[in-house]
Amino acid sequence: MSSVTVIRIESAADRASALEVIRQVFCEEKKWISSVQNQIPEEFAGNRGFSWFLAKIDGRPAGVLRLLYDPSFDLPEEYDVKFMPGMTIEKLKSAGRYAEIGRFMILEEFRRKPGVALQLMRAATEEVIERDYTHFITDVFAGEVHSPLNFHTRVLGFEVVGTHVFGELNCSSTRIILMLDIIKLYSRIKDSRSRIYRELTDGLRGIFERKAALSQMTRG
Repeated sequence: MSSVTVIRIESAADRASALEVIRQVFCEEKKWISSVQNQIPEEFAGNRGFSWFLAKIDGRPAGVLRLLYDPSFDLPEEYDVKFMPGMTIEKLKSAGRYAEIGRFMILEEFRRKPGVALQLMRAATEEVIERDYTHFITDVFAGEVHSPLNFHTRVLGFEVVGTHVFGELNCSSTRIILMLDIIKLYSRIKDSRSRIYRELTDGLRGIFERKAALSQMTRG
């Protein structure tokens, strides 16, 4: 049985492996960027503004995920952002502390293995909870053949909060803005017997319970 492992990228060798994944998916397959040169800054180690994770299957690079902490909500006017009814930028900002999920990709040969995406999300969740962040926010492309929209909304419980037409990637599809309350997710799935949810929360119960208790005390 294939073994999925996820590491936080901290060495030049791991950075090179991640850049190769990005090159294959975003440059060659999707053609959303023209070069990987500036995707992971050389001074990434020790920068607490973002985290990069690399998934491997039996030691082979399989997927990448980037977290950006405290993303700016001051989006350029040309992005043409539209929020869902009842949602405003002020309401979004006040919901909690955000980590943005970006550059979430899996090599084509490994996309039928859900454990890759789940283990990347598990590693990302552990880090943001430990750092006292409460929400994920991300964009996915509408209608894109390998869009994670279904995985994010039906499996993880992300909520659609808005859309925008333009962004940094060279893609003409509308971007769907998704938001996830992490503690709310845990409360929903903590007693589930689903293998998917057990894999997602494996080893994180203590962290979740501690943060949930603190959150409850703050609200109370």
